[in-house]
Amino acid sequence: MGTKSSMLHVRMDKELKQKATETLAAMGLSASDAVRLLFHRIAADQAFPLELKVPNARTQKAMAESEAMMKRGKARFASAEEMFTELETASRQ
Repeated sequence: MGTKSSMLHVRMDKELKQKATETLAAMGLSASDAVRLLFHRIAADQAFPLELKVPNARTQKAMAESEAMMKRGKARFASAEEMFTELETASRQ
């Protein structure tokens, strides 16, 4: 079954477009991705969705670590026990 698509043309201030495009890129999204996500959420929820934000430095670091692990095909921890030990140690600090 083929998918039919249509174009959506939007006029906006150049500076606004530039700032928004840069922010979306920091989230790993294109302008087209963002519009598609917006429309999916509006259709699914029958409401305007909550605001997306640029991840903070700690979240960005965790995301980069996760992506590196996926590329290597190897987890950070050798076992669940090792993971829980590190989590317990970190929670005491």
